[in-house]
Amino acid sequence: MPSTVEQLSPSRAKLTIEVPFSELQPHLKKAYAEIAAQVNIPGFRRGKVPAAIIDQRFGRGAVLQEAINAALPSAYEQAVRETEIVPLGQPDIDVTKLEDGDLVEFTAEVDVRPDFELPDFSAVSVTVDPVEATDAGVDERLEVMRQRFATRVDEDRPAAEGDVVTLDITASRDGEQLADAEASGVTYTIGSGGMLDGLDEAVTGKSAGESADFTSTLVGGPEAGSEADIHVEVTKVQSETLPEVDDEFAQMISEFDTVDEMREDLATRVAQMARAEQVNQARDKVLEAVLEQVDFELPEKLVETEIEGRTQQINEQLGQAGYTLERYLAETDEEADTPEEFWAEIAKRTREALKAQIILDKLADEQEIGVDQQELTEMLFRRAAQNGSTPEAEAQHMMEHNHAPEWMQEIRRNKALQTIATAATITDTDGETVDVSGVNADGTLADPEAEGDEESPESPSSPSSPESAESADSAEEPEASKEAEADGPEASESDDEATKK
Repeated sequence: MPSTVEQLSPSRAKLTIEVPFSELQPHLKKAYAEIAAQVNIPGFRRGKVPAAIIDQRFGRGAVLQEAINAALPSAYEQAVRETEIVPLGQPDIDVTKLEDGDLVEFTAEVDVRPDFELPDFSAVSVTVDPVEATDAGVDERLEVMRQRFATRVDEDRPAAEGDVVTLDITASRDGEQLADAEASGVTYTIGSGGMLDGLDEAVTGKSAGESADFTSTLVGGPEAGSEADIHVEVTKVQSETLPEVDDEFAQMISEFDTVDEMREDLATRVAQMARAEQVNQARDKVLEAVLEQVDFELPEKLVETEIEGRTQQINEQLGQAGYTLERYLAETDEEADTPEEFWAEIAKRTREALKAQIILDKLADEQEIGVDQQELTEMLFRRAAQNGSTPEAEAQHMMEHNHAPEWMQEIRRNKALQTIATAATITDTDGETVDVSGVNADGTLADPEAEGDEESPESPSSPSSPESAESADSAEEPEASKEAEADGPEASESDDEATKK
């Protein structure tokens, strides 16, 4: 099957492919058989209508069209292999010649991976933050667990600092209640801060059934940043008692018999999370450095498609949350102040993500990086931990939605990025060398003997460990293009991300 390739631009190619009628014959025979089985023609049994009669009744052109449509995919795939182009999207097909009984010629224009040289990764050098796993980190996690197992008792007295109060809050201006500025059943610990300025003073000394009025600056909703009159009603006052951190507490929330054993386990997990954060930062910075060193033309059609998809996804997320983009920007720490700046940043991140993926895919191809069953299984376990599901459910989702190629590509990209990061020189701000190859994605050491009885990275955290839920969330494998990813108002499910191909 003759085929030629014409480079229309560094990122777009045109294939011209000839299909001899000898290769089209099986498809023609099948097309005739399918039509014969569907039509009723007097004098002929169903399925036994001769080809000449079908041509006479329905036209030879209709049969040829069906046969050509069936032959095109395999002919295109063969031409791609022969010409060794790397398509980056779906082709635009056009049949340019049809000589019945002789050949069919068609062209396929498609975005392709541009030709570029990979840099010397050993020359890449980046600096990251040092690992800071301290006793304070352990204490913070213990405090979270104490809060989770705290006991509360209703009190028939004025509220004081440290009490937990349940509040109904409304905001108004000039006697008119503001839209989306009302909340009922809000639980708040007096003295904890983080809500309206003046709230602590307003509710301190109030008993259940009493109310207070004050003026404050709104921190959420469409009126965020403006002053309003606040009316708060106290519906419940509770004292809160935190459990003592003793052996009994350790036995209640964990698999350990003593506090010392529990603290030791927590310290190990804090260290793991700190190492995982450092490795993620290192990988992101290395990828940023490589992006700066490589320059090539991105396929504009592909870029436009990605940006359109990401824009639609963000707008859908905002709509489902009941937000406008303006409100979202006002209530979050996005760097963009205006919708124009926000969309420009989304476009920039999308381009960076596509560029990163193209670089990583080329490296993976050149080094023939593959994916084995164990690696796919590990991904299913990680996704299950992150999504609060089971590996079986994730596997079922993968098969139902045909995500296997996409997820395997994600694994290849991560392995390619790991190859780059391993070759690069990475140091922390204290001057210590960071060996990313010695740390697994979840922060465990690649050599378990270096950290005692460290958990295997393939195994999920023990369900009886007090840190199981938190460590599972923090052990997310960094995506190859995470730093460049076109993040929007909310992180969507990874298999729906617009930048993944």
